[in-house]
Amino acid sequence: MKAIDAHIHLDMYAESSAKTIIANLAASDVEALIAVSRHLDSCKATEQLKKDAPDHVFAAYGFHPEQELPSEEELEALVSWIVEHASDMIAVGEVGLPYYNRQEAEAAGHMFDLKPYVQLLERFILLAVQLEKPIVLHAVYEDAEIVCDLLAKCGQTHAHFHWFKGSPETVARMIGAGYFISITPDVLYEEEIRTLVREYPLELMMVETDGPWPFEGPFAGEETHPRMVHAVIEQIAELKGKTQQETASMLRSNTDRFYRLS
Repeated sequence: MKAIDAHIHLDMYAESSAKTIIANLAASDVEALIAVSRHLDSCKATEQLKKDAPDHVFAAYGFHPEQELPSEEELEALVSWIVEHASDMIAVGEVGLPYYNRQEAEAAGHMFDLKPYVQLLERFILLAVQLEKPIVLHAVYEDAEIVCDLLAKCGQTHAHFHWFKGSPETVARMIGAGYFISITPDVLYEEEIRTLVREYPLELMMVETDGPWPFEGPFAGEETHPRMVHAVIEQIAELKGKTQQETASMLRSNTDRFYRLS
């Protein structure tokens, strides 16, 4: 069964590991990787990985929110670079809001101003609209509601919430809007994600690894690899009460359609 890893930070692997992953995709029954980016240097590294394997690596360019805000000069350089390379990318991403950094700061008793991150995200959403590209989002729990508001405000309907977690109300809103989510290997051992899979329509779902982020359960101690999406597909099939073949075909078709790969 062929599969697509819908979200991976390929540039964060050691160069030798990234090249090995790409070289072994066929043996792993993985057709393609959606490689997201974190900042300008990350975008440039992802671009090179795409050039090395143009039939298998599809690039998304953006700024990951779980880091210090860029200066205005850095932001302008990044946006200009993305516009110049728009024809080489399939999406704007990864972008979003810094839920985990904010939680850590507030737990330590520090103030955290979310407003500039919201403003930054709105700029990236408008950029995606301008370039007529999908957007890849890092937005979980209450942040997802803010992002849904921004998407509606900006008129961006082509949205992929990777590794999503959120309230039933937010889930219902996202389903109603036709937003996609992607499921990681933690579906094998996290009941929160298993519940999400049961509730979210299969036709709005993809699979991902978010590599090189490490996983627990059966993958504890392993370097995250795109082949792990097959275990995710098997689990989704079981939770949905469908065959593995039917599930794999739908998930692959969803990703191909969302990212306009063919």
